[in-house]
Amino acid sequence: MTAPGWDPSFLERTAMFEPLRPMGLAFSKLSDWPTLDDCQRLLAGKEITNAAGLPLRFVSQGPKSGKPEDKYEARIYLKGEVQVRSHNWHDLFNMLVWLTFPKSKAAINRRHFLAASKSEEKGEKNRGPVRDALTLFDEGGVIVACSDSRLAQLLVDFKWKELFWINRNAVTASMKFFLFGHAIYEKALQPFTGVTGRGVIFPVAADFFAAALEQQLQLLDEQLAGYLNNPQHFNRTVDLAPIPILGIPGWNTENEREAYYENEAYFRAGRGGEIR
Repeated sequence: MTAPGWDPSFLERTAMFEPLRPMGLAFSKLSDWPTLDDCQRLLAGKEITNAAGLPLRFVSQGPKSGKPEDKYEARIYLKGEVQVRSHNWHDLFNMLVWLTFPKSKAAINRRHFLAASKSEEKGEKNRGPVRDALTLFDEGGVIVACSDSRLAQLLVDFKWKELFWINRNAVTASMKFFLFGHAIYEKALQPFTGVTGRGVIFPVAADFFAAALEQQLQLLDEQLAGYLNNPQHFNRTVDLAPIPILGIPGWNTENEREAYYENEAYFRAGRGGEIR
């Protein structure tokens, strides 16, 4: 599937893009792709840093040197430099996620860097389960805020029809889904049945859903960063709960009928992840 060209109204395509709107609205008046300077200006005054305390910068992707310190994650951790490609949705969404969830992205980068450094010391060539789990969430992660433990358990237990159809009103009132992974944001430009995210579920108070979007994002960023910084978490990909995102109420007009949830190839049974 070919990625679409520049669309200044991309944030309005679907409710899936809601988390990126506070930062991405700066691009809504551009007739062409944002430049690196356009993206860099969004960092101005925000004091966003990597986990080592270095100011974050968006830089053009350069040629690979082969040196460990020049690898993608290492450059972020050692220099605060996030390499990006121009005219590229994948990298644009990655930048917007950095701006939206800066503490969590910094925590992922730190875990990546430490795991990679340990592997290099041991002479290991494989990425290992920790980096696999981090990458899976970084690319396809979904944050689930939930004030009703019963609904969270239905998600963990793969009870998709019971969750998204039978308890549809309860989900709308007591559960909210926030895309995190930049690859899944890219898929949301042209969504197709089969798109699946990998979620972490955080319990929240009932008044969370009445708060302003910016407050919700800040709270979840802090919660997720704390969770990521605990080395006991994100050690296996199977701990991340699969979420068929086109089943989420409000994210797809096709799911407004019961029959949509009878597609067992998409809404599969199985073992879910954990409730935080």
